[in-house]
Amino acid sequence: MAGLGGLLAFFLAIASKRLYVYEDPRIDQVEELLPHSNCGACGTAGCRNFAEQAVAGRIEPASCTVNTPEQNKVIAALLGVALGDVEKRVARLACAGGRHVAKMRAHYAGLSSCRAAAVAGGGGKSCAWGCLGLGDCADVCDFDAIAMDSHGLPVVDLAKCTACGDCVDICPKDLFSIQGVSHKLWMACRNESAPDTAEAACEVACTACGRCVADGAAGLIHLERNLAVIDYARNDSASRQAIERCPTGAIVWLEGDKVIKGKSAKKIIRIEPLPAMAEA
Repeated sequence: MAGLGGLLAFFLAIASKRLYVYEDPRIDQVEELLPHSNCGACGTAGCRNFAEQAVAGRIEPASCTVNTPEQNKVIAALLGVALGDVEKRVARLACAGGRHVAKMRAHYAGLSSCRAAAVAGGGGKSCAWGCLGLGDCADVCDFDAIAMDSHGLPVVDLAKCTACGDCVDICPKDLFSIQGVSHKLWMACRNESAPDTAEAACEVACTACGRCVADGAAGLIHLERNLAVIDYARNDSASRQAIERCPTGAIVWLEGDKVIKGKSAKKIIRIEPLPAMAEA
């Protein structure tokens, strides 16, 4: 038995030498400088994979949007590479239909979850595309970047948002998307109903009037399925002129956390929830 044990130990020692794979010690050092959130916002499988790619020169330190800029500078200095220039991206919500502007067609009294409400007849909101306001996105956010406002709409804290995409995945209405902060022209509606139907359900719904299409740069906005659609690849040609004649304020201009509506948008001063729609 002793001889057999010695023989196996000999083979294991040979195998460890032959099969040894060198790993750059800087990978561990970079990983220690990362937030260990494994959120995937950088596009990699996690912090360890990010460290491996950073050391290999396949990704820039600034691509980690969860880290502080100072910490990313430390990584860049450690690796002797440029920090990189990566635009901050954040989650944006394509709905402004809070309880004070959007009507309800039914009272939902089930599990307090947007996904559960969506299964139960699509939720109680008259707008089939609108935010259900039960806060699944806020619950799933590990960075406390989403809070529900007094009208039942999620509000994204841009300073805390890391663009991890968890809110995108959890929303049953597909209302969240990840956008660069330079995308200031924003369509805050997803309602594809006929214009009269959309406005009857929500006072801030897009009515497909086409004024933003006419006022925006050529090719920037087009109408599709009763909804104005912005080509965000043409962001450089966007201006506030496109929002000025929108009658409902469905298309807006974003300045940081501030949402700016056009001059023609109806003024909403109501703070109480709208009553449920009457039965047909």
